[in-house]
Amino acid sequence: MNHLQTTIKKEITLKGVGLHTGKEVTLKFAPAAANAGYTFVRNDLEGNPVVEADVQWATDTQRGTNLEKNGVKINTSEHVLSALVGLEIDNCTIYLNAPEPPIMDGSALHFVNALKEAGITTLDVPRDEYIVTEVITYKDDDTGSEVTVLPADHYQVTTMVDFGTKILGTQNATLNSLADYESEIAASRTFSFLHELEMLLENGLIQGGDLNNAIVYVDKPLSEATMERLKKAFNKSEITVKPNGILDNLSLHYPNEAARHKLLDVIGDLALIGQRIRGKVISHKPGHRVNVEFAKKMARHIKQEKRLNVPKVDMQVPPLMNVVQIMKMLPHRPPFLLVDKIHELSEEHVIGSKGVTMNEPFFEGHFPGAPVMPGVLQVEAMAQVGGVLVLNTVPDPENYLTFFMKIDNVKFKHPVHPGDQLIFKLELITPIRRGICHMKGYTFANGKLTTEGELMAQIIRKENV
Repeated sequence: MNHLQTTIKKEITLKGVGLHTGKEVTLKFAPAAANAGYTFVRNDLEGNPVVEADVQWATDTQRGTNLEKNGVKINTSEHVLSALVGLEIDNCTIYLNAPEPPIMDGSALHFVNALKEAGITTLDVPRDEYIVTEVITYKDDDTGSEVTVLPADHYQVTTMVDFGTKILGTQNATLNSLADYESEIAASRTFSFLHELEMLLENGLIQGGDLNNAIVYVDKPLSEATMERLKKAFNKSEITVKPNGILDNLSLHYPNEAARHKLLDVIGDLALIGQRIRGKVISHKPGHRVNVEFAKKMARHIKQEKRLNVPKVDMQVPPLMNVVQIMKMLPHRPPFLLVDKIHELSEEHVIGSKGVTMNEPFFEGHFPGAPVMPGVLQVEAMAQVGGVLVLNTVPDPENYLTFFMKIDNVKFKHPVHPGDQLIFKLELITPIRRGICHMKGYTFANGKLTTEGELMAQIIRKENV
């Protein structure tokens, strides 16, 4: 897996018509710098205004995922964004001379082909990937739609659709790896039911639609009046319904093409999170609205974690120091040894952890009916982890003791219960001098900050105590 950001090598242009406006559109993909992400530029408007592919600009999801910033609109953004994510392109500028990209054949395949022709190049900047460590869910109680993300080794997506119609019932689709996006997902075309098509025509929409860029499932009897309206709208002399229930003569690319296209849409909509995801997305009855609401929830969650700077600790990886090695450095012993592992250690910071169990002796007397770890012991645990940081500066730590000098600005945010895995992070406020360590400490559990404070400690040789 490439851990560096990417962009395209050169500019490339496509032309087509917008699905709803019917107007000819020129779209140009252009290289972008590291950390630029995806941005749309309306080069038909004065000043070439920019609309970032960011969920904060998502304003309407009625017939696609539409963005608007300062009155500048980008409509039906999802297919273009899906192609970029599917090819693992991290940064790209998309120039448009109209509000919406060309519909092409209703899939992402033409965008994929153009981007591949432009070529992909690696930038010398690491990817900022959000690693999912807990289950995050958004559910729409009115529709039953639900999107969930679970921890996984890489980005995966599963969609489960149920349209409740005889012609198109339950379908599932899964993308186990973005490496399979081009062959398994990109060619999946958008679709509509006949009753939706009639409504869209009555409202003057899909002026750029034809029977080659959308699959139409006939979910109701096709009257002569409707047949004539469709002939006129799509400039056809004859329109028929084939035995598979699809209007006119399109052949499905996949038996579950509808579910695959919904998966394509999920990938495009979740690109608005603005962050690569390492996790498995499971979407039940997906749609643009629920996709966008989930993207908003994920964006808030990631922003909060970044603000808190929650350490990412993989408990499956052997620690830098286990409890036996810690006891060779610290003078503390059970039951007052309150750190199990050290995961990171530098001259300026340390990260440690402790698994809190019901067997902790302090639970016998501290709210035994509703066990909560005493806050002062959380502070002590932070101090012990900080002790590793300061003792790491001397060649013979076993000959030293660590003493508190000062505790300031301690705040307790959330209670700690049996079963919690505590992560401690301590960073130097000032450089260590004469064995005095001034640190800012944080304790996290379940991705939430439980305790924080400033600690000052000093190490003293045992013979001087």
